[in-house]
Amino acid sequence: MTRPGPPHPGPLRGPLPPGHTIELVTDERVFAGLAAEWRRLYGRCDTATPFQSHAWLRSWWRSYGSPGRLRLVLVRDGRELVAAAPLMLVRRPVPALVPLGGAISDYGDVLLDDGRGPDAVAALTTGLAAAARTALVDLREVRPGAAAERVYARWRGPRRRLDDSLCLELPALPLDELVARLPSAKSRQRVRAQLRRLDALGVKSRPVLPDEADAAVRRLLELHRLQWRGRKVTGEHLLPRFREHLVRAVGPMVRSGDAVVTEFRMADEVVAVDVTLLSSRLAGGYLYGAHPLLRERKADVAVMLLDACASYARAPGRGTLSLLRGDEPYKHRWCPEPVPNQRLLLARRRTAPLLAAALCDAAARRRGKELLRRREERREHDGGGT
Repeated sequence: MTRPGPPHPGPLRGPLPPGHTIELVTDERVFAGLAAEWRRLYGRCDTATPFQSHAWLRSWWRSYGSPGRLRLVLVRDGRELVAAAPLMLVRRPVPALVPLGGAISDYGDVLLDDGRGPDAVAALTTGLAAAARTALVDLREVRPGAAAERVYARWRGPRRRLDDSLCLELPALPLDELVARLPSAKSRQRVRAQLRRLDALGVKSRPVLPDEADAAVRRLLELHRLQWRGRKVTGEHLLPRFREHLVRAVGPMVRSGDAVVTEFRMADEVVAVDVTLLSSRLAGGYLYGAHPLLRERKADVAVMLLDACASYARAPGRGTLSLLRGDEPYKHRWCPEPVPNQRLLLARRRTAPLLAAALCDAAARRRGKELLRRREERREHDGGGT
């Protein structure tokens, strides 16, 4: 099997459009210094999501990155940054360049300046091919229509497209219009009754100010831990590294308009906090914490959160209210559209064996998940019949 060679920071070689240069950055201090020009590029890439913002990626790297693994492929036209692929090197199950952001990011992508047309795509594709001399390029959780699809279309080596995680999406409509879409009068009446219940309880919401964001996110994580006490929960959300990442990332994202933190109060007590991420095309509720008191008072937290998130989704050009990854039953009450993310695998001819190995690994994992699902179904069936 091909093994990854040492990093080669600095200029990369390959045929480029006139005036363009490509560079491989492996120094996290250089990454930190890219904030301003990264922000300009991010603003010129219409399909970018907040998971590609510098604040999110840089903070993620500080919490989760491994020294020596950073691989940023940058493209400049003159001095202007016009494309970027934020990646890191992993060695298992095969040597691969994968997106920064990891499992806690719902969408992965590259950044392409929309105004530069095919030149930026061509240069970034060349840069990725040069960076991936001895490793696969494995782009996970790519949303349909993302910038990475343009790189995939131009790639000349072996490539494969697989389904990745499922996301559920709603149109960016006010809550009363989302309620009107529900399939039965009974379900519509139930949601309206839940809204009246929240109003009777005196639950009020407000977006926090930027200088309040750090404290609000810390309160969110405290409430999140409290609401899941004694129940199955995503363990990563309880770890110090996740807390440090989220607190560090969200404040700058609130200031730049890439996130909004909503605080819910009842009788002057904060009973819930929510982080919603915002891009030019979508709004998505990322994480919330809610005091068990709300459940005890028969408040429907899901309705409360969706009401707030729907209000943020109604910006010009923002057509999607994303429920992000996960096929949880509570999401289906709103009749969302299932939209699978994609996994884009790119290889050179010399690394084609890595692509074959990655495909075998993906197939084995799918089979394993299917076997576990069937085992759980049989267990539930047998338990139900006793």
